[in-house]
Amino acid sequence: MAATASSYSITMRLHTAPDHGVVGHVATRISERGGIVTGIDVAESRHDRLVVDVTCSAADADHADQLVAAVGEVDGVEVHKVSDRTFLLHIGGKIEVGSKVPLKTRDDLSMAYTPGVGRVSMALHRNPEDVRRLTVKGNSVAVVTDGSAVLGLGNIGPGAALPVMEGKAALFKRFAGIDAWPICLASQDTDEIVRAVEMIAPTFGGINLEDIAAPRCFEIERRLRESLDIPVFHDDQHGTAIVVLAALTNALRVVGKELSAVRVVVAGAGAAGSAIVQLLLAAGVGDVVVWDREGLLAASMDDLSAAKADLAARTNPRGLTGDLHSGLRDADVFIGVSAPKVLDPEWIRDMADDAVVFALANPDPEVDPAEAEKYAAVVASGRSDYPNQINNVLAFPGVFRGLLDARATEITEEMLLRAAEAIALVVTDEELNPNFIIPSVFDTQVPRRVADAISGREHHGQ
Repeated sequence: MAATASSYSITMRLHTAPDHGVVGHVATRISERGGIVTGIDVAESRHDRLVVDVTCSAADADHADQLVAAVGEVDGVEVHKVSDRTFLLHIGGKIEVGSKVPLKTRDDLSMAYTPGVGRVSMALHRNPEDVRRLTVKGNSVAVVTDGSAVLGLGNIGPGAALPVMEGKAALFKRFAGIDAWPICLASQDTDEIVRAVEMIAPTFGGINLEDIAAPRCFEIERRLRESLDIPVFHDDQHGTAIVVLAALTNALRVVGKELSAVRVVVAGAGAAGSAIVQLLLAAGVGDVVVWDREGLLAASMDDLSAAKADLAARTNPRGLTGDLHSGLRDADVFIGVSAPKVLDPEWIRDMADDAVVFALANPDPEVDPAEAEKYAAVVASGRSDYPNQINNVLAFPGVFRGLLDARATEITEEMLLRAAEAIALVVTDEELNPNFIIPSVFDTQVPRRVADAISGREHHGQ
């Protein structure tokens, strides 16, 4: 049975016989079927029955159904209702707008709205540079998607993408105090997306592009960076690249290798893979090989798309060709941002000694981390149920905090490198080990260190 997860947590309301021993039978049955009971509450006790709420975690939706069926088979138990706690959490959405000023009296209204607000508007008309200081623009980010590449779900459209963008906005607020708004666009046309973002840009201090499919995302980002006077950041590209470089820096500290000396294989030539390659090259890695559907990308291949041809031209200095296994021979590092189970764990034997494996496809990685650990010195994944989770939340809140604080108009490659270094250095020499190469997403040092690195401020202690 796969590991249980809180995202598949359910609460069953049970009507049972008036025998508290029945509750123990229910808990035992759930445990026997691979579930984990996290809470049992007696909601009502009468002479003729008990009403009991049992909360448990399952491995997936099918497993949750199996647990419900198993509980229903216990003598004296009726499953009255089942609630999926993840869906309950989303009812009504996860974010809201609140006022930062009191609106209790006529005086309050006269200053926050008419007539007082008119004075502020005219002042901004005369001095547009004060918009960031006197409005929400100075602390706001638009989280923009077209719903074409949502998590591991694919092209599910703007409405279905909204819960994800809400979650991203909540993370901005939780980890960096930034007000972010989900903007889900009803178009997957590049020109329309660019124009829509340009039209809403006056409200925001930064644009976070999210879950837009490659290669369209590359052109959208490039054009918006050229046309807007606020920073544009594609998190699937640059956020991922920052955290991967930070984790790799520390993984190499563990095994005693230098970035400039390692051979790296990147599986996946999409948005994340392309950005990871670009940042690795900028950080000084000299030997990077990219594998995708066509095989190992090489400059000699004449049937590649423009984006993959560009990658091939900047990578694979030894001109390798063939399949992923061929590319992995004697490689020091594997970084997967591709598809489930493309890496046979036995192939890791053919990598260099003290190999590093990052299997980041989500929710199912390129190789089972537990299997990879048998052969690799350091293993990381995108999952929260294994050590060394590569999670973009380590990067984007601090990145935008720094950009907003500095009133930046763009984001540079040098900023990305500084952000990666800042995350890596949060892990001290005493903490560093093969199962701890990246700080926790709840480490409050991380967004502050990243913000300081982005804005160019020096960090002054913890």
